Amino acid sequence: MAGLESLADTTDRDEQGASLVSFYRMIPSAPLPLRADRSAAGSLPTRAFRYCEPVTAASAFGYYVFAPTAFSLLWDGTDVMWTCDGAPWQPLTAAAFPGFGEQFDAAAPESVQGWAPPFLAALQEPGLVQMWTGLVARTRPGWSLLVRPPANLPRRGGFEPFEGIVETDRWFGPLTMNFRLTKTDTPIEVRTELPVLQVQPLPRFAYEDRTLNQYELVPELGQLTAQEWASYHQTVVAPHLQPMRNRGQYAAAARKRKSGDERQTP
Repeated sequence: MAGLESLADTTDRDEQGASLVSFYRMIPSAPLPLRADRSAAGSLPTRAFRYCEPVTAASAFGYYVFAPTAFSLLWDGTDVMWTCDGAPWQPLTAAAFPGFGEQFDAAAPESVQGWAPPFLAALQEPGLVQMWTGLVARTRPGWSLLVRPPANLPRRGGFEPFEGIVETDRWFGPLTMNFRLTKTDTPIEVRTELPVLQVQPLPRFAYEDRTLNQYELVPELGQLTAQEWASYHQTVVAPHLQPMRNRGQYAAAARKRKSGDERQTP
């Protein structure tokens, strides 16, 4: 697992030297984030990895975040129980990470002591749980983090994470995951070997209403223009008419375009 220093070394910086994303590990034993990779942590089929640029680009977009320790949950449809490190099962309301409170208070200024984030908490809705990753994140001004399940990784059984967008350029607090338990009366294990989250930096304008309200609907087939039909022909028809059709044409074009974009970036 790469260290935080390695991650920082590969992070793009603006002209003032500020990283696009900075991760702060508070729980010392928590796994460090990793840059997401094009193979979806090695889970993609070989053909998809080699030729499907949309899948590999989505897989590599962002950073993997892991649970700070392995633990198990048990939900009976009403109440949630939890256990960690072989401890007896106990009801979950709000649970501190073992031994972290003392570490936090020893490092924090007096005004912050006693305010260590809880590790796990049962939310008021049945079967909903919040987990703190042990991290805090900060983004460059104007950027936020989309917090979501890992892209294209097979889902683990027993729980389903929610997605959320956090304005981490101004909100410096725990990086958490909210998830819904989907099994009852069966222990649900959360491990540290695979990521539980993928966090993806987004410029704030990309999800603002003034941006998303700029869309157009073309409801009838007959309304496509000659230029749009020509684009369809180039994309869908022309490759099938080639005597020798090379695989991965979309991927090659995307890489060429990316290389050109990078040369133009100041």
